[in-house]
Amino acid sequence: MDWGQILNNTAYWLFSPETIAYALAATGLAVHFGYAGLLNFGMAGFMALGAYGYAISILSFGWPWWVGIIVGCLAAMVFAVILGIPTLRLRADYLAIVTIAAAEIVRLALTTQLFDEWTNSADGLGGYHAGFRAANPFPEGTYGFGPWTWTADQLWVRVFGIILLAIAVYLVWALMRSPWGRVLKGIREDEDAVRSLGKNVFAYKMQALIIGGVFGALGGVVFALPSAVVPATYTTSLTFFIWTILLLGGAATVFGPVVGSVIFWVIMGFLGNVLPALAAVLPMSSAQAGALRFILVGVALMLIVIFRPQGIFGNKRELTFVK
Repeated sequence: MDWGQILNNTAYWLFSPETIAYALAATGLAVHFGYAGLLNFGMAGFMALGAYGYAISILSFGWPWWVGIIVGCLAAMVFAVILGIPTLRLRADYLAIVTIAAAEIVRLALTTQLFDEWTNSADGLGGYHAGFRAANPFPEGTYGFGPWTWTADQLWVRVFGIILLAIAVYLVWALMRSPWGRVLKGIREDEDAVRSLGKNVFAYKMQALIIGGVFGALGGVVFALPSAVVPATYTTSLTFFIWTILLLGGAATVFGPVVGSVIFWVIMGFLGNVLPALAAVLPMSSAQAGALRFILVGVALMLIVIFRPQGIFGNKRELTFVK
């Protein structure tokens, strides 16, 4: 077993586009669940709309890449409004059921032949990178060292993603310190009490759903920047991974989703290299070793919920609303 190669491959995930994209989506979920108390199990739908809005704008309409990002965010906002109008007055468990179903509807709609002209159905979309790469401020060459060695285009994807993530984290920090954020946290704790003070609880929940959905859409855009948009990616497992990241870092924290995403992908990368190597000496196949990785992640999620529900950086008092 080559531990040097294993650690080298694991270190790659510290700054991978997947890590940045999931951190963005988990930041949006922190607004939904951590601060507003909304049990949203449809974050994969928001990411899919962001990615497809970006790709379709470029491929089907020939718009600039930055317009594609705006279109992806607008699609997520419309989805949030459509989703929020009938659901935000429901109890948390009903909201969870509706959101996970809505995300599946979005994914299945993207795979149907009805929209094949724009979505290419189950085959997905690719070849939309030219405009974004043309805006690359870094000259051609190789950058970084060791496991963090990238081409100019790879570096540009990471830098752009980190900029978006930094903006999202700052906005969450600023919003939650504002009067709006204090009302939102009050709704999370006791929405009846906030309603008795004359606040429009439905409007605040809708605003939180839209803001978190936009962050999810930006995560979908970053996820799609280096490769292609494939509908099979945006399944319920994607949403559960984002929930794992959120609970790992801390639901009602500003930096928790970022740290949680880094830890999650480093662990996934480590297990993805170690378990197949162990398959050579243990009575299991490589396919079984790959499945074992997800089993261990599921067990870890259960242990976090049981013994550390507030996450690494969370405050236990912040999660009293879950009880």
